[in-house]
Amino acid sequence: MIHQGQPHPGERHSRRRALALMGAGVLAFSATQLSPRLAMARGLERPKSLITVWLSGGPSQLETWDPHPGGKIGGPTQAIETSIPGARICEWYPQTAAILKDFCVVRSVVSKEGDHERGTYVVRTGFRPEPTVVHPSLGSIVYHELPRGNLEIPGHVSLGDGPFATKGGYLGEEATAFRVFDPGRNLQNLEAPVEAPRHARRLESLGKLSESFLEGRRHQIASSLHQKTIDAALKMMTSEQLKAFSLEEEPAALQAAYGDNSFGRGCLVARRLVETGVRAIDVTLNGFDTHANNFGLCKSQAGYLDPALASLVNDLKSRDLWNSTVVLVCGEFGRTPQINPLDGRDHWPNGFSLLLGGGGLASGRVLGATDPEGKKPPENPIEIPQIMATVLHVLGIDFHKEISTPIGRPIRLSTGSPATDLLATT
Repeated sequence: MIHQGQPHPGERHSRRRALALMGAGVLAFSATQLSPRLAMARGLERPKSLITVWLSGGPSQLETWDPHPGGKIGGPTQAIETSIPGARICEWYPQTAAILKDFCVVRSVVSKEGDHERGTYVVRTGFRPEPTVVHPSLGSIVYHELPRGNLEIPGHVSLGDGPFATKGGYLGEEATAFRVFDPGRNLQNLEAPVEAPRHARRLESLGKLSESFLEGRRHQIASSLHQKTIDAALKMMTSEQLKAFSLEEEPAALQAAYGDNSFGRGCLVARRLVETGVRAIDVTLNGFDTHANNFGLCKSQAGYLDPALASLVNDLKSRDLWNSTVVLVCGEFGRTPQINPLDGRDHWPNGFSLLLGGGGLASGRVLGATDPEGKKPPENPIEIPQIMATVLHVLGIDFHKEISTPIGRPIRLSTGSPATDLLATT
């Protein structure tokens, strides 16, 4: 059982880590770029963001968005009607059923990787692992390609304790997600451990030491971005935008609606980060590796996912953020139609489900179908690169853009093309 309220024993947010993750990108802002709120006040289009709700472990499609009750593969799981006419989902998701019309349900996702780490890599990046290159995650691409305005906090944030970090790959460490293991709690080591006068003297001494070190090394120091990262970290430590990570200003009733657990708080923090101008946020819910006791564990996980996801969608809509925020709900693969002797389901990349909505995407559609007997391939299979290209496209990113890696290797951001049925213009 995953206890969502327990803090991660290794949680650390050092200023050194902040330096590495913020990089020079935080400071490379144009003075003419506006915050999301100011942009809306001036009648401009709100910049877009991505929230990935990551269901770690491989969520069973049959116990979430694609149940087949009454048959051999369905087990005891029952289905309920949703706000999409004719589309039924697992009975343990009544709140999600009410807001399902805001999503597209993709029931025919296919992948070639059934291992947790490799499967995560494929769904996160759109590429299979290679020994010669590390591809950036979808969130890292979004961070790298979209403007960040006057943001003073990390532009790519991972909320929750996932086993595989979302990496910047060949885009660099600054594109790797800033990790917050227990969302909604105070961040660690972002306040000076001494009183202000002593802190000021320390900074003055650091400045003198840095200036001395510059002598004869200005080119090397400039290429390392050393001073810029120090400046970025100091700006972050004193920024009002850090409040986006805190829930003190949120009404108790809203916090309760999301759920008083790490995942629920993470989803609420994600909404606050979008409001502040963060471009890419992951929220992780662990516990879907259900080789044994699949039905009990899936029901338990629904208790976290259902209220938090529904609250997130309703909250984004109420704040006029839904049409500028893409929400992707997925895991690394699905679960076998066959129920094993431990009353569990095993790894299944051959036809699983995800939800995709917001950001100007189509809504209220169900794509693909799986065999109720679990024997035939899914109808209208959709590959991961298509999902990647679709998300990048609606975010205004050229999904076929070619990036040169640090060793000079040209690689496209995606090898797929958008799935036209997911686009609102079709």
